[in-house]
Amino acid sequence: MTTRLPRPTLPLGRRARTAVVAAALLLLTGGSVGYALHAGARQDGRPGSASADASFTLDGPALYFRDSATGRVAHRPVPPDSAGAPTPGGPACDRFHTAGESALCLRAEPGVLPKTYAIVLDRRLREVRRITVPGVPTRARVSASGQMLAWTVFATGDSYATTAFSTRTAVLDLRSGYLVKSLEEIPLTIDGERYHAPDVNYWGVSFARDDDRFYATVSTRGRTYLVEGNMGNWSAKTLRQNVECPSLSPDDTRIAFKKKVSDDPSAPWRLYVLDLRTMTETALAETRSVDDQAAWLDDGTVAYALPGADGRPSDIWTVPTDGTGSPRMAVAGGSSPAAR
Repeated sequence: MTTRLPRPTLPLGRRARTAVVAAALLLLTGGSVGYALHAGARQDGRPGSASADASFTLDGPALYFRDSATGRVAHRPVPPDSAGAPTPGGPACDRFHTAGESALCLRAEPGVLPKTYAIVLDRRLREVRRITVPGVPTRARVSASGQMLAWTVFATGDSYATTAFSTRTAVLDLRSGYLVKSLEEIPLTIDGERYHAPDVNYWGVSFARDDDRFYATVSTRGRTYLVEGNMGNWSAKTLRQNVECPSLSPDDTRIAFKKKVSDDPSAPWRLYVLDLRTMTETALAETRSVDDQAAWLDDGTVAYALPGADGRPSDIWTVPTDGTGSPRMAVAGGSSPAAR
């Protein structure tokens, strides 16, 4: 049975905040927004179309990722069996994720008012739906079934390391075609009480296998929380503080996340795994600061992007999820990892 979500209305406080953000975007041509526009510019020579080559499909097992040299999606064998050259020819994307029969490609369109195309692709990487949203792309996720998609854009600012940012997170149900334009309208409970505030931001959605339950980050009044949400009854509740960019394990029992461990804006986070049954945390062997939503390659390994040395584009690394071992580079010059 398909659940049709209630259409959330925009409270007066939210309308006022949206107007302020829109006005700020009209005025800000430099600073953090200017940086985000510059970073999203087409400097990699990628084509104007998001289309993939006809021979490039979602056939696994493989590690799919965005190739920094071309701005297009490529794939290679899943680490540690990563010998051989990557296979190019995927769509042109700034953020990418895939699972089940679907893929989600976020493409930035820079301008005085930046916008993002959220492009839904089928198994053969053919476009089936396109949604235009204001802002700069930052997170993309597809549920294991391929039926639920989520994306986050920066409305203002370009970094989670500062408080001067605003995000907008949307969820699309491909079964019904229903689009939740902003998760900020979901009824939120913090510490057992219904919560209202004009500064609520959501990002980093990760879906459970039932396509109903999801996890995400919510921030308000300078704090971040892990949220467990329910699409069926349209509700969300906080579970724990200081959890960002959750990524649910294939067996739905653990969450990989980045935790703030320092006030140094150049290196504020470290990767952890949270056991949802015991609520115990395990620090992973990656000690560098990771500003990414990790992707599970299997039940024991996650992949994530880190900036390359000497200003090079990011590389994709992997690390065991039990705190043992050491990080290993999987792809040089890659980002947005997703295993199939």
